[in-house]
Amino acid sequence: MTHPAAPEPDHGALPVTSVATNQHLQCPPLERLRFDDAGLIPAIAQDWLDGAVLMVAWMNQASLERTVATGEAHYWSRSRQELWHKGATSGHRQRVRQLRYDCDQDVLLLTVEQAGNVACHTGARSCFYGCGAHPSAGGPHAPAPPADAASELYQLIVQRRRQPEVGSYTNALFRGGDNRILKKIGEESAELVMACKDDDANAISAEAADVLYHMLVALAHHGVSWRQVLLELAQRRHHPRPS
Repeated sequence: MTHPAAPEPDHGALPVTSVATNQHLQCPPLERLRFDDAGLIPAIAQDWLDGAVLMVAWMNQASLERTVATGEAHYWSRSRQELWHKGATSGHRQRVRQLRYDCDQDVLLLTVEQAGNVACHTGARSCFYGCGAHPSAGGPHAPAPPADAASELYQLIVQRRRQPEVGSYTNALFRGGDNRILKKIGEESAELVMACKDDDANAISAEAADVLYHMLVALAHHGVSWRQVLLELAQRRHHPRPS
C-alpha cells in the first residue's frame, strides 16, 4: 500500500452546521466495515470523470460520518490525531459524489470532484506521480496519473503540440490546421457510417477509434480540453435534452 497523502492543517474548516447536508451520499454500513485495531480504514480518492486515482488517506468512523454529513471529504490525520478536512486551507476540497467499499470491506473508494484539479500537497493533480527509477518532485508539472484511454490519448496529443516530433502524424495534422484536421474527420466519419452499414463489428470499432482520435486533435487545436467534453456529457446525463 502507498503512504497516505500528507494532511493539511484544518484551520478554517467549516462547521457541520454551515455546510448543507448531502442528501444523495449514502454512508456504508459501519457494522460491515473492517476498521483496523486503531479504528482506521484506508480511503482512495478517485476522480469522478476520468477515473484517475488522486490520493490515499485514512478515515475513521467520525471522519466518515462527517464526510457523509457535509458532502466533502474528511480524513483522519494520524500524525496530528485529529480530523482533517481536505482542502480547508488550500481550497483544494473534494466534493464526494459516491462512497464504495471493496469486497473485503476493508478499503473505501471515494469518487470525488477535486477543486482546483490538485489533490497532492506538492501541487500535483495526483499523489501518484512517481514512476521509474528517478522520482519526481511533484508539483504542477508532475506526470499525470493513469486515466481512461481517451484522456491519456488527449494528453499525448497536447504533448505533441507543445513538443513536436519528427515524423509525427499528429504534428502533420496540426501543421495543416483546420483544413486538414476537419477533412480527416469528415473522411473517417464517412468510413464509420459505411462500417455500420456493413454491420462489421471490427471495422466499426476501428473507424470509431479513427474518428475519436481526429476529434481529439481538433479539440487540442482549438484549445478545448477532453475534460470539457466529459463534463458536458455528465451534465446531459443528469439534464437530458428534449427529444
